[in-house]
Amino acid sequence: MVTLIILLSNMSSCHYFPINTSNSLSLSPAAMKKLLNIYHAAIQPMEQAFKYNELRQHEVTGEPASYGEITSKPMVLFLGPWSVGKSSMINYLLGLHGTPQELYTGAEPTTSEYTVIMNGEKFRSIEGIVMAADSSRSFSPLEKFGQGFLERLVGIEMPHKLLERVTFVDTPGIIENRKQQERGYPYNEVCQWFIDRADLIFQVFDPTKLDVGGELEMLFRQMKGRESQIRLILNKADSLSTQNLMRVYGALFWSMAPLINVTEPPRVYVSSFWPQDYAADTSRELFMKEETSLLDDLNQVIENQMENKIAFIRQHGIRVRIHALLVDRYLQTYYDKLGWFNDPYEVFKDIVNDPDKHYIFKSILAKTNVSKFDLPNKEAYQDFFGVNPVSSFKQLSSHCSWTGGCLLEKLERAISYELPALLSSVGKGPGCEEKPKNRWRKQ
Repeated sequence: MVTLIILLSNMSSCHYFPINTSNSLSLSPAAMKKLLNIYHAAIQPMEQAFKYNELRQHEVTGEPASYGEITSKPMVLFLGPWSVGKSSMINYLLGLHGTPQELYTGAEPTTSEYTVIMNGEKFRSIEGIVMAADSSRSFSPLEKFGQGFLERLVGIEMPHKLLERVTFVDTPGIIENRKQQERGYPYNEVCQWFIDRADLIFQVFDPTKLDVGGELEMLFRQMKGRESQIRLILNKADSLSTQNLMRVYGALFWSMAPLINVTEPPRVYVSSFWPQDYAADTSRELFMKEETSLLDDLNQVIENQMENKIAFIRQHGIRVRIHALLVDRYLQTYYDKLGWFNDPYEVFKDIVNDPDKHYIFKSILAKTNVSKFDLPNKEAYQDFFGVNPVSSFKQLSSHCSWTGGCLLEKLERAISYELPALLSSVGKGPGCEEKPKNRWRKQ
């Protein structure tokens, strides 16, 4: 069994707290190979035919899923204001406190970079430009955000049992009184890229930083639809008395309520995530249980890695299908409206600028099994056709051959049958009876 090891720097001996990361049937190379084959045979050709990677908007991840992205480890993303303990929490989970590999922490804003912590044969730091240039990694698409961002991206590799199965991403703290344009790169677009790929999102707060400003509000808008992956962390909880902690907990929910408009709110973990002992006269028992629950949560993400990959690719395929159907509908409407004496440019401009007048989106809902909640916004297609002329596309009916069949049929078969069948065939394996352990749940 592979174990998560947390080394407590303030103790005379090391304690090992296993997270079950044992290889099981759910991570079988055969299942991964089949998933890649489905993607390359049924989804990627449609992406390329209809230039899905040119679509730019929050509701649709406008990139093809690369090999590195499909085969990458689960990603845990840490977001939140500056100096709330994001880096300290990563140090704690990886047992880095007091070691040369420890992430730098402090009371002032210390993390100005996106730090990707990965497994490697030895400890080393990798510049962002090197990470983006390595096509074998899943970070090569980040090159599109420019040199200004790549200078603020750093990778850290180290040999670690937990990092063999998960990747941590530390992010710059939200500073609400700083103008976004002063960052020197498209902050929200970069955050969106990581949010779209995160299996678990830890939104970290401390009792002194519960206010909501423009940057934090935008982040929560970007996380819409991913509420099941969000975990709110009320860190440094032992700095408060029990009575004040209850008040702060209520204030956190009051601040978050307008931002998370879902029936079931995200799970909130209340503790102090660092190796020091809790302050006296605080809710010690609660903090212990909360920390154990968080490790259980993290363990669940690791165990469900293959299932999450299949679900991700299926959702990606659904988005590609919707995009192809919409482009096809734009083209069909264009050819229907185009007459002998019409200006082709003006005809298509009218369709793109006012798709509702031509029932573009309504016809997709009426004639296909697409949900209205999955439709991208109309403005995205104004930008899309602004850089992709209508003449560069063929209709869906033209993407068929006697030998290869139709692209749409292949994609629909993958979405409706092949990927669900692969998901049902993935087993959990025998697993391990060990539960995640923390500093109080000794071996």
